[in-house]
Amino acid sequence: MKDIFLLDMDDTLLDFPKAERAALFQTLSSFGIEADGHVLARYHAINDALWKALERGEIARERLKVQRFCTLFSELGIEADAPAVSAAYFSNMEECCYPFAGVHGFLRALCRAGRVYLCTNGGAKIQRRHIALAGFGPYFADVFISEEVGADKPSQAFADYAAAHIGGYLPARAVYLGDSLTSDKGCADAMSADFVLFAPRGIPASFCGAAAENYGQALSLMLR
Repeated sequence: MKDIFLLDMDDTLLDFPKAERAALFQTLSSFGIEADGHVLARYHAINDALWKALERGEIARERLKVQRFCTLFSELGIEADAPAVSAAYFSNMEECCYPFAGVHGFLRALCRAGRVYLCTNGGAKIQRRHIALAGFGPYFADVFISEEVGADKPSQAFADYAAAHIGGYLPARAVYLGDSLTSDKGCADAMSADFVLFAPRGIPASFCGAAAENYGQALSLMLR
């Protein structure tokens, strides 16, 4: 029986692409940069690649924050102050929070069955603000944010920290729900916990593990 529930936040509880688009459009527009679909798509691809590099320990978080804009502007021939744009983006991102439909019912169901813990690589200030805006605070027994932990998912250091701060942690009682096969599944593996892929936009054909496209399916897999 599972009663320790480990959850990612972005694209598991919150619609991250929607928030990213809103914050990026607002930020670039404020600097006089046209934020069309191509620019948004290139930013997303560059940002995703850099986050994967962060997960592999190949780039520091502080460097990532600015590098994604340096790379974007260089690629598109845009002259802009990347550090200033980065700071404005973070400020705007704090207020862009879009919980998925049904998430509160899902979290309440998990709380009735056990303890719920958040495990996220997102920036600490943004994640704390989003937890408050979304009203998630009462659901979590604890929150593990990589920037506060001092290690990123899926490192063993992050996994060990989280396990050590969960009273009576037993891998057999734990299940992790997340959207990433690198940071989330890797973290679940490092904690020796079961993993359920959350894929609201469709389960990858190549993935053959436990996967859910909605919260009803997730509950069925997590509570069995």
